Amino acid sequence: MKLIIDDANLDTIKGLYEYFPVDGVTTNPTILAKEGKNPYEVLMAIREFIGPDAELHVQVVGKNADLIYEEAHMIRKRLGNNTFIKVPVTREGLKAIKILKKNGFPVTATAIYTHMQAFLAGKAGADYAAPYVNRIDNLGVDGIREAKEIHDIFRNNNMATEVLAASFKNSQQALELAKHGVGAATISPDVIEGLVAIDAVTHAVDVFIRDFESFCGKGTNMLNV
Repeated sequence: MKLIIDDANLDTIKGLYEYFPVDGVTTNPTILAKEGKNPYEVLMAIREFIGPDAELHVQVVGKNADLIYEEAHMIRKRLGNNTFIKVPVTREGLKAIKILKKNGFPVTATAIYTHMQAFLAGKAGADYAAPYVNRIDNLGVDGIREAKEIHDIFRNNNMATEVLAASFKNSQQALELAKHGVGAATISPDVIEGLVAIDAVTHAVDVFIRDFESFCGKGTNMLNV
């Protein structure tokens, strides 16, 4: 399962890249607005840092297929060919996905709440389909089960589309999808940090260091014993 950062703050992205085996960055209009800068300024800085080959997912805001297509051209022109165009799965969105795929754009179908949205996005040619796990939970439906079932729908229908699960509230949700073989998850920085923020692990490491220092002397390590 690919692990993709769901954030647009460059310092945060740099910090996560330093420690975690991540595969790229996703953004949306809300995340970009939080940075308080021109969206392309933010996105171009991210692209420069992650390089031309890493995945960068950028969402359109146009409400009709023609405008979405024009936005996609500008996004790709400014951010490179390996930039996935995020398109909400509406009626116009499905039309736009078909057009974009015919013209060689990588596409992430987003704002997915139902199996049928995902299925239609896959039929239209989307590379990824992004179900909103936690938001689906908030509607009284099991978001993890929904994402797993969407993954199974794609496999059972011989579709190349992968699930890019989004909207997580905890690391356990990501683990459940990894065990199921879901293609990718886009996760906020705090949840990514939570993947290794385990009190028992921290305590065990502290004990190891304490026992070592009690025998070899305070401040010693395997370089100076």
